Amino acid sequence: MTRSRLPALDLFRLGAAVLVVAIHTSPLESFSPDLDFWLTRVAARVAVPFFLMVSGFFLAKKDQEGIGRFLKKTLLIYLAAVIFYLPMNLYAGGFSPTDWLRGILWEGTLYHLWYFPALIWGVLFTRLLLHLGRRRALPIAAILYLIGLGGDSYYGIVSAFPVIRQFYDLIFSVTEYTRNGIFLAPLFLLLSAANIRLQPPLAAAGFCLTLSAMSAEAFWLHGAGVQRHDSMYLLLPLCMVCLFSLLVGCNSGRCRTARDISLLVYLLHPGCIVAVRGIARLTGTWPILVENSLGHFTAVLTLSAGISGLLYLFRPLPADPKSRSWREIDPEALRYNARVLRQAAGPDCELMAVVKADAYGHGAKTVASLLQKDGVHSFAVACLEEGIALRRAGIRGCILVLGWTDPRQAARLARWRLTQTVADAAHGHALSKTGYNVRVHLAVDTGMHRLGLPADDLAAILEMYRLPGIRIEGIFSHLCVSDSLVADDIDYTKRQAESFRELIKKLKDRGISPGKTHLMASYGLLNCDEPSFDLARAGIALYGVYSDDAPVYHRLELHPVLSLYARVASVRVLSPGESAGYGRAFIAERPTRIAVAAIGYADGLPRCLGVRNGRVLVHGVACPIVGRICMDQLLIDVTDVEGVLPGDTVTLIGRDGSEVIRAETVAEQCGTITNELLSRLGVRLPVVVRSSSSSAAFLKSLFS
Repeated sequence: MTRSRLPALDLFRLGAAVLVVAIHTSPLESFSPDLDFWLTRVAARVAVPFFLMVSGFFLAKKDQEGIGRFLKKTLLIYLAAVIFYLPMNLYAGGFSPTDWLRGILWEGTLYHLWYFPALIWGVLFTRLLLHLGRRRALPIAAILYLIGLGGDSYYGIVSAFPVIRQFYDLIFSVTEYTRNGIFLAPLFLLLSAANIRLQPPLAAAGFCLTLSAMSAEAFWLHGAGVQRHDSMYLLLPLCMVCLFSLLVGCNSGRCRTARDISLLVYLLHPGCIVAVRGIARLTGTWPILVENSLGHFTAVLTLSAGISGLLYLFRPLPADPKSRSWREIDPEALRYNARVLRQAAGPDCELMAVVKADAYGHGAKTVASLLQKDGVHSFAVACLEEGIALRRAGIRGCILVLGWTDPRQAARLARWRLTQTVADAAHGHALSKTGYNVRVHLAVDTGMHRLGLPADDLAAILEMYRLPGIRIEGIFSHLCVSDSLVADDIDYTKRQAESFRELIKKLKDRGISPGKTHLMASYGLLNCDEPSFDLARAGIALYGVYSDDAPVYHRLELHPVLSLYARVASVRVLSPGESAGYGRAFIAERPTRIAVAAIGYADGLPRCLGVRNGRVLVHGVACPIVGRICMDQLLIDVTDVEGVLPGDTVTLIGRDGSEVIRAETVAEQCGTITNELLSRLGVRLPVVVRSSSSSAAFLKSLFS
């Protein structure tokens, strides 16, 4: 007989939230104080440790970035709750500055909000403990729990010793309770991450036994009058190990509804307590809704659950980025390519990641964030707005604007700490006169005749270094035929490099520090044996593709970063002679099944691909694009593929099974290069980051 499985962990969150409401409303107080003490001060004390353990359980499966997102989300929820309850705090008389600081850091600004700083500090402190190894972390957390226990249920016993009492007085000068992120949270986070698994019968028996023993412990302590507080018991960790093992044993999947509503009930119920009391006064039902403890609990729980349900019902619904068509980024391929290009550039050369044109269609914010975490500190964009977007996304370090920026925008350059290219002498003079101390790199024209001061005009270049109002932090040039292995082009590239080297030498001979020097872009690294200077501007190669399939001198083993996908929107059958698409460009010559893919030229796909033998992959089979590509859809002949249904995935660039469609192939079919093909990909294509197995392994080792 198969044991039934359900999202037990998320469902138990609802029960735990109900127990927290019970703690703050004492539902049985009117009938039996002893029974109410057992419910609210013993049984209900499993609620917060459970919340901690379920957090540790799921955090153990997240990577470092996932933990960061969890902490940020928890902090935002906490701050929102602090603001929400601020009027109640002010009505009650508020706090002194010291009380506010203690409340925000440790105890919460309302009696139930202590959990959030406890969780945040607990996760941070647990990660610190894990640097010592799990075998040391768990005993240290257990010792800390025992210390916290002495300041909680056992305080009346241990405080009989003057030295110990002084120790706890010191703790209580910082925080009112020991139920916080140092003494309580780490043990339960580690216990759940330790993945202790008991057989269900043993876990159930263990839970009943330990809960009974903890009840006896609680009543003994309560009768002796030694409890300073009652959040921590000696047997609580053992009770929680059994309970959590029992729940995990029948857990399967997640229930977002239960998770979110339990959080809302936890957050809102103190406000509902106040609301119920107000309603009771206005309606003359005080004896029923307040004085009767069970009626009070029922009213508060009903109101909390009702408001939480309505908030959940009208919550913003997240968009599914894979619902229509999307770009998928492989972070491991990106990091790998960056390492390969660093090695190719040489040990003394840093990588400057070129993320202009939305990182060649890969998503500039996503790419820059991934590379920044991998140690890249210099980025290049095409225009001012691209640079500002990166700063808004939290990208630090140098962001070089490679293109021309109107000097009237100098205030924005300075505000966002962007580095501007000096396009020519007039541009440099204009930037100098803006009144802002603008960071710049000096562009030098060594033969491309696009932007830059002529490399042989030393006087004009020296003048730039003397201008006030601009701070030259680098100098660079650009190779115009480094992608060619034709003899004349190779000679031209060498002359450009020599011109740049001579200029740098002349500047240094005159005692001028040129700043960061850079000449090589992707094809400079691939085709040239020239030195890479201080920086190498990696663009298209960083994304694991070549501009085309032309030969290169140093062919590096690069991994494509981007895959392009779309969903099948519809499948229909054409009889011989029937047409499909605009202009009746496709005429069926046999019974044909046509799949409509939800992507078109408005998404950046070249319109000509449909008439140039363009192909896609469906179920791992190459299928021809037929007819004219539309603005928002394209047609695919899937006659030879079984079982194609709406919602299936179509691969336009990337791998499906053993088949691969390379960006270079698509670009060649369209008569262009990958640089253009990828840069055209539209903003309505969401960027999805593929999950990283190595990152997951890192986090698993951290919490296991």
